[in-house]
Amino acid sequence: MRRVCIIGASGVIGGELLRLLLNHGNVEVVCATSRKFAGEFIYRIHPNLRGFTTLRFIQPTMDGILKTEPDAVFLALPHGESVKWVPNIIESGLLAVDLSADFRLKNPEDYVKWYHWPQPHPYPDLLKAAVYGLPELHREEIKGARIIAVPGCMATASIVALAPAVKEHLVNQDFIVVDAKIASSGAGAEGTVLDYHWHRTHVVRPYQPVNHRHTAEIEQELSLIAGGPVNVAFTPHAVDMVRGIFITGHAKLTRSVNEVDLWKAYRGLYGNERFIRIVKDKAGLAHYPSVKYVVGTNLIDVGFELDQRLNRLVVFSAIDNLIRGAAGQAIQSFNIAQGFPEDEGLRYIAPYPM
Repeated sequence: MRRVCIIGASGVIGGELLRLLLNHGNVEVVCATSRKFAGEFIYRIHPNLRGFTTLRFIQPTMDGILKTEPDAVFLALPHGESVKWVPNIIESGLLAVDLSADFRLKNPEDYVKWYHWPQPHPYPDLLKAAVYGLPELHREEIKGARIIAVPGCMATASIVALAPAVKEHLVNQDFIVVDAKIASSGAGAEGTVLDYHWHRTHVVRPYQPVNHRHTAEIEQELSLIAGGPVNVAFTPHAVDMVRGIFITGHAKLTRSVNEVDLWKAYRGLYGNERFIRIVKDKAGLAHYPSVKYVVGTNLIDVGFELDQRLNRLVVFSAIDNLIRGAAGQAIQSFNIAQGFPEDEGLRYIAPYPM
């Protein structure tokens, strides 16, 4: 049994961490922090948890957290905040599972470029030690990790969709296009006015169409897989969903490729993965991935199609942004680091119909 604490537990992702960890057979949640709601019952802020916990939020202080004697700390904090906590967590001998971007990028200078920090990352040694928590690509590294940097939600969906084709050098690495559709919960508990219902409903709205910060993660991980630079043009869109991300990627093929080659590439990388399903089916209702069939789960559905006329590969992926794009992926990585079954606390099937 592991004792865990969640810093920033009153937000959307913090609520999902609580929901999943309270159902985890090898975890006891011993503390949940919130500056705004300290002293309040958790279920007053996360009503779905009523009857499942009588824990109250506490103030986020290192002393207060250590008094609860946790073995691991999940950080569900805004970008730029986790970096203030992780060094002390590591010094205290605890596992840090960080859901912000503060330890995802390996080049300290990238935080100036992509996140507009006033200076490079202040802890390059910890940055180097942090493991990018995408289990299907970094499982062995996660087993010995002290810091797990949970990937961004849109980065996760994009990397998983493209990794097999990039790994097998089936596509041109100089220019890959990724189009993302993301639900309103991606804005968190304190989104902008454009995330209010009357702005968000009945809409498909591009935002930050160039230089989106998740581009850095996508290029970093795909370049690592390819063994050389990969350039990605990434554009997200806000859409009228509460949960979910749908990715469409486009890339030029480097050689003549048929459908069998693609099945070999995708099955070769994901054929034995518990949480990745390859969806390319001529029969049934779902010919390609769809957000509808992954909501509420830690699954990633991936698919592909060949455009032989233009020598183009089209790839698709669908995830629940709050689970596989955040809390679920964090717990999957935590399970690996602690030696628990990888799917512990994550054995959910999407409801259907919904």
